[in-house]
Amino acid sequence: MRTSQKRQVSILLPNKQHLDCTVRVSESQRPGGVEQRLKQLGVSELQVLGLAVLKDNEYLFVDLEQKLSKYFGKTWKRGSLMVPFILFLRVQYYVESGLLIMSSKVQQLYYAELRQKVLLSKSRHQEAVFFQLAASALQAEVGDLEEREEEEDEEENRKHRLYFLPEDYFPSWLIKRRGRDFLLQHCPGLHAELRGVTRGQAILQFIKEAGNLQDGAEVEGKLCLLYDLTWTHVDRLTFQGSRFEISAVGSLCLPQLVFYTASACHSKHILTHLRDSHRLHINTRAAVCCIQQLEDMQASHLYKEAYICDTTRLAQRLQTNSLSSSMSDCSVVFQTTTAWSKEEECEEEQVREFELCVDEPEEIFVDEVLWTAELSVDEPLIFPSSYWTGSEEENR
Repeated sequence: MRTSQKRQVSILLPNKQHLDCTVRVSESQRPGGVEQRLKQLGVSELQVLGLAVLKDNEYLFVDLEQKLSKYFGKTWKRGSLMVPFILFLRVQYYVESGLLIMSSKVQQLYYAELRQKVLLSKSRHQEAVFFQLAASALQAEVGDLEEREEEEDEEENRKHRLYFLPEDYFPSWLIKRRGRDFLLQHCPGLHAELRGVTRGQAILQFIKEAGNLQDGAEVEGKLCLLYDLTWTHVDRLTFQGSRFEISAVGSLCLPQLVFYTASACHSKHILTHLRDSHRLHINTRAAVCCIQQLEDMQASHLYKEAYICDTTRLAQRLQTNSLSSSMSDCSVVFQTTTAWSKEEECEEEQVREFELCVDEPEEIFVDEVLWTAELSVDEPLIFPSSYWTGSEEENR
């Protein structure tokens, strides 16, 4: 009789491991068995992670204040200890810097999921970023690349390069475009540039670089980033049943963005996620500014570049052209350290010019929004600018 009042739960982790635990069916509040197992893993607080169930091919994050039966439905009561219920430990909130993640274990799990997402990225116009990411991942997982004697024959050099599988570090489309031999030939050189970087530093570098990827919606068979809105760009959110609208601030001159969810229940979960994401934004924005200032100071003292080139063609071009023009014929050009390349600096300046041309609203429009309304299926849920006052002190 006691056995029937317990359920076996398996938690799948981003690093492809799993945890098994037992949960009482009668638990009315937080599932203690799940939290206990997570603490044993070293995750006392989820921070940017969340537990999710897979429902209709979508991940639905679990509110641990609710019963698990709410998410597993009738099968929870009919279950047994023989068949486990599956929970997924996944990234729920993405951050600008890995330094915002205080727990080293949570940081490692965050990195593990990003690793898998990078392999699925379709950002074909950012080929250089994938080489940076591969080098950082190799440094984090392999460590310093062993130095080799220049006199070694070609066969020894070839064996030296075969210490990783391109499929584990590059998207399939990039392998098809460049070929495995190209990646095996050039990636070790980039990895060697990071010699001396600790595993923790390499993970932080990977997290930062992964944020530069720009995967977006597919339009006419091509991936493109339609809109990139920060919280300071959002003027109003409106929910009505399955209809979900985002209104940008007037200075951006953007049309109202209208989306439709699968149901009003989905809208409610989106609202909850936006509310929690906004709270995280409020609580971490001061730290983000400090981290950005620190990184800018470090970047101003360091400058280093690495290039992947067709050396044979380059040597031919050098005979007739200047070095600057010949480097434009490189197949891939990118930077491997924390310093910005000149091209990236130009892009950053253009962005800053754009931001200066826009009359930015005061942060009170979004950064001090009071999230107290409940989702109504019958009546629209609207957050106008006039309601967005004074929750920053409460969040503090």
